[in-house]
Amino acid sequence: MVTFFIAIAILLIGYRIYGRYVEKTFGIKEERTTPAYASQDGIDYVPMGKKRNSMIQLLNIAGVGPIFGPIMGALYGPVAFLWIVFGSIFAGAVHDYLTGMISLRNNGAHLPQLAEKFLGRSLRHIVNGFALLLLLLVGTVFVTSPSNMINNLFGGDASTLIFVIFAIFAYYILATLLPVDKIIGRIYPFFGALLLISAVGIGVSLFAQGYKVPEMSLTNMHPDGLPIWPLLFFTISCGALSGFHATQSPIISRTTMKESNGRSIFYGMMIVEAVIAMVWAGAAMAIFEPGELLGMIQAGTPALVVQEVATLMLGSIGGTLAILGVIVLPITSGDTAFRSARMIIADYLKIAQKKFSSRLWIALPLFAISYVLTNMDFQMLWQYFNWANQTTAVIALFVGAMYLYIKGRNHYIALIPGTFMLYAVWFYILTAPIGFKMDGPIPYVIATIGTITLLVLFHLRARAMRAQNMECDVPVKEVA
Repeated sequence: MVTFFIAIAILLIGYRIYGRYVEKTFGIKEERTTPAYASQDGIDYVPMGKKRNSMIQLLNIAGVGPIFGPIMGALYGPVAFLWIVFGSIFAGAVHDYLTGMISLRNNGAHLPQLAEKFLGRSLRHIVNGFALLLLLLVGTVFVTSPSNMINNLFGGDASTLIFVIFAIFAYYILATLLPVDKIIGRIYPFFGALLLISAVGIGVSLFAQGYKVPEMSLTNMHPDGLPIWPLLFFTISCGALSGFHATQSPIISRTTMKESNGRSIFYGMMIVEAVIAMVWAGAAMAIFEPGELLGMIQAGTPALVVQEVATLMLGSIGGTLAILGVIVLPITSGDTAFRSARMIIADYLKIAQKKFSSRLWIALPLFAISYVLTNMDFQMLWQYFNWANQTTAVIALFVGAMYLYIKGRNHYIALIPGTFMLYAVWFYILTAPIGFKMDGPIPYVIATIGTITLLVLFHLRARAMRAQNMECDVPVKEVA
């Protein structure tokens, strides 16, 4: 358990030290009016307090990713802890903070708008496609996974599963269309408490019941021998680095009351998510042998592992509460996935969202497409989600690097993790079964050339934009 406790301590220290450094590097302006006030509309732009926003941000970003991903990552053994800890401190939390704060400085702009502004006009169309694909995949996965968990929990049959799926869709429609403070702002604090209680309960039970989380080893323990590089960095995404978060942070940038709240909301909640990931990865490693764990995942997706761990750790009643805490995660990310997709389309087409009918006709086709996708294989959806997710993370990190470069600040805090993940994204799509299935040295060569080429283009654009004294922040204009 020594490795486990050291990892948790490093995460907390990382928030205190590196989180402050990232905040100082960005340079907050406490006197600047935030979009929550400057564009207040009672729908998406609504001022809410730091604690409320922090809990909403946590539930927005923490779908099944920090649970399902770490459970599957546990197949590799304790080496997974390295990616969770250092990935979240130096990549994921930086990604979330910069995305949220740059959005806040640009009137709550979503990633496609920011990509157009900082990386080039043509990228807006590409990023719109990636973001909408990612959000639809997230929304679909986060319908099917909680539906299966609820169905398993209550021993339902096929008809029960269909009813649960439609019930979750009905909730998603309401959360997507109604003002942010009517459903999301009111119920998320209670859901958040349930989530945190379940994670703490599993973590304390691991220690109290004498389970032994394996100590650090760089040995690949995956029973199928799947390589650590690059699969680990795609298997564990939401618990370390996730582009999905870049689609969620602008939702909260539109409700943040002052810039000093950003470190707690954006950087801090990523660290909390990493702690949740550590708990579930540690539990999976401590309770199951890699071969047994793989068999359970293949038999029932990671949802079956969640049910077994929760019941074993906390008994039938406590386990049920813990499972409900886990079920909350995908539901409270699925609803904001659709909400974010609706907002991105509205921004792209320049459709005001004050009228209910304007929100409705954008949202309904999204739900229709997602319902069709629920019939696809979960594992296949997850693989496409992983690649689209980390590609989006690369774009968001390069937006952050460009912003800091133009401002004359340390842009390497975003460029270094962005470059690492850019190379991984290249390599993954070249070698993966859902990609080009290459092997040998060729994918290394292509990935290296592709990464270097994009880095050169980045620096050429960055120097040109700095020379033009580009205005990175949108001037604040108060609404009448």
